[in-house]
Amino acid sequence: MATAQTTLPSIAAVTRRIARKFGAARLAYGHGTFNALDEAAWLILHSCRIPLDQFEEHAERTLTAVELRRIEKLADRRIHERIPVAYLTHEAWLGEFSFYVDRRVIVPRSFIAELLPDSIAPFLGGPVRNALDMCTGSGCLAVLLAHAFPKAKVQGVDLSSGALAVARRNVKAYRLEKRIQLVHSNLFDAISERRYDLIVSNPPYIDAKTMARLPDEYLAEPRMALAGGKDGLELAHKILVAAKRQLTPHGTLVCEIGHNRKVLERAYPRVPFTWLDTSAGDGYVFLVGREQLPG
Repeated sequence: MATAQTTLPSIAAVTRRIARKFGAARLAYGHGTFNALDEAAWLILHSCRIPLDQFEEHAERTLTAVELRRIEKLADRRIHERIPVAYLTHEAWLGEFSFYVDRRVIVPRSFIAELLPDSIAPFLGGPVRNALDMCTGSGCLAVLLAHAFPKAKVQGVDLSSGALAVARRNVKAYRLEKRIQLVHSNLFDAISERRYDLIVSNPPYIDAKTMARLPDEYLAEPRMALAGGKDGLELAHKILVAAKRQLTPHGTLVCEIGHNRKVLERAYPRVPFTWLDTSAGDGYVFLVGREQLPG
């Protein structure tokens, strides 16, 4: 007697099923997606080696048994280990740029990526020949700086040796070793003699109260890359005070600080911050020229 073959499901059907499982598990999002359906689609497309922007074209394709097992395994890990999909796939995206990530770095999600180069160009005092990505992490903003300003030399600085190892992998993937230098340093300590036309930074900016109630997905990331001290601005304060010395005469500082705009403006009432428009609003990233900086 012939044995009936098991019918394998389509990508769309499995995406819906995994999304229901994610929803029932009450997962937290924010590491590249903001809901269960997008999270499931990302995991499945990566598992099938399909570009993330081609879901519709492949939605009705039948999965192979190997693909289905791989997807189920990753989905179970996502639920039971409560870690972001980016760590499961070792891939994160900023716009059209993909980056290798693992748990030595936070998952890239900086609003600064949206602003390079067009939104900040009108505020620059001149050509960008030397740029700095302070707290570079995975090196994502250093790579974006190199692409945004093709004639610039770029440095990426981080205190974490593990993060710099990840950054080196991403710099190499984009063949930018000759233009991007990665430096192990506690803020500006190892680069105090350097001057930059542009400094960008996405430092840790989560305040102590918020850190205490973060979901597990965020606690899977390096604490030193998230925790910004009592008011969330411990490193931002240090960067603001030191940046004037590190910038060229017409240099510019761009810094992301999360939900801390009011706290920052109370701390520096005389600094005329320019707040840049992002997809989340105009309270997350500030720009200030060297001459307006404190100190």
